[in-house]
Amino acid sequence: MTTIAAIATPLGVGGISVIRLSGPEALQVAGRCFRPFNGEDLAAKPAYTACYGRFLHSDGSVLDDGVVLVYHAPHSYTGEDVAELSCHGGVYVTRQLLRRCLECGAVAAQPGEFTRRAFLNGKMDLTQAESVMEVIGAQNQQSLRTARAQMEGALYRQVVECKDALLELCAYLSAWADYPEEDIPALEESSLLPNMKEINTKFSKLLENYDNGRMLTQGIRTAIVGKPNVGKSTLMNLFSGYQRSIVTDIAGTTRDVVEEQVQLGDLQLLLSDTAGIRETEDAVEQIGVHFAQERIQQSDLILAVFDASRPFSSEDRRIVEEVSKQPVPAIAVIHKTDLPAVLNETELGQGFQQVVHTSVENTQSLDLLQQAIQQVLHLVQLEEGAAVLANERQRSCVIRAKDHLSQAIAAFQAGYTLDAVTVDLTDGVSALLELTGEKASDAVVDEVFRNFCVGK
Repeated sequence: MTTIAAIATPLGVGGISVIRLSGPEALQVAGRCFRPFNGEDLAAKPAYTACYGRFLHSDGSVLDDGVVLVYHAPHSYTGEDVAELSCHGGVYVTRQLLRRCLECGAVAAQPGEFTRRAFLNGKMDLTQAESVMEVIGAQNQQSLRTARAQMEGALYRQVVECKDALLELCAYLSAWADYPEEDIPALEESSLLPNMKEINTKFSKLLENYDNGRMLTQGIRTAIVGKPNVGKSTLMNLFSGYQRSIVTDIAGTTRDVVEEQVQLGDLQLLLSDTAGIRETEDAVEQIGVHFAQERIQQSDLILAVFDASRPFSSEDRRIVEEVSKQPVPAIAVIHKTDLPAVLNETELGQGFQQVVHTSVENTQSLDLLQQAIQQVLHLVQLEEGAAVLANERQRSCVIRAKDHLSQAIAAFQAGYTLDAVTVDLTDGVSALLELTGEKASDAVVDEVFRNFCVGK
């Protein structure tokens, strides 16, 4: 196993920068480029202690003053010997110190390699490893709290509970089938079926929490749509708090999808200001309209904007028809209500769950939108420490486990042999083992760590 090194802090000007070393030679590599003022040997220092001294160039000249923290295997993040080198937070000195570590025997770490080693060394399961990036990427209190719960094993414990229950059923059924001479009684429907249904209910609960949890922790994919020059870009800028989209009196100004991430109270919105949807001969605008329709189909929520100061038009009707086709909630935003009202709101029909009146002059507009969004999405704050699926990989594993369990229930109720039931239960266990990483292929593990940052 090699010893890896990477910059563990953002590369920029700051108080300190940290270079992390992990592997069998971590303390020896650190010792080759660091001279403690007290002359102690880093490898001989107790775990969880710090040493102050100087980082040295290869010729012995001083690179910088700093501190080295010492961790001994297996009591470290990765489960290996670890040294964390803290130097002054300048870009040049940080890069020079990393280069010096590589000269002294370390190799550059790949994205996620520290956490990957922690997983391979049994310091965490795959769900906990994935939660590390959720903690780093948390944008609000709910997302941080949920990520911390998964990092501390909330999802793992729930999955293991279901897995152990399925394994217990599999073991009993296998023993009954393989050792008939032992007079092991076949499980009666009164005991087997309720057990399977109880586990299936837990799977359903995890899947029900997924969309709610994803929107609360990762953000609500929100498409702002409407005819040209209706006020979509103004609304986008109102959300953003600055001029994110170009606002003019010229219809069709927005040709592409303009995206912005904003915080609306406790909600995080992933906003997409789309091109005005209309028939047009302009080739570039046609592409923008196509992108707008695609973004509508990918959204969790649609904000359809209408101009209160203009009559309901055929273009507005097209917006209503386009929105009504979508399976996601939609809110009608009647904008420019500070101007004389002309729009006949009854022509909007019944396709919207909420109607909100806004204007740039109304300081309550954002509060009204926040209330409407919470109501139409039925967002409920997750319980403290709740088990939440963090991504599509985890969701896919639970879906497969639930499908196999449902097949086992159907086979049992249809009167199939218990051998057939056992096969489905075993396949369900395999899906859960992939979720936790206990039986995950190298390809699955590679995919998990592919999007990690270097240094973590």
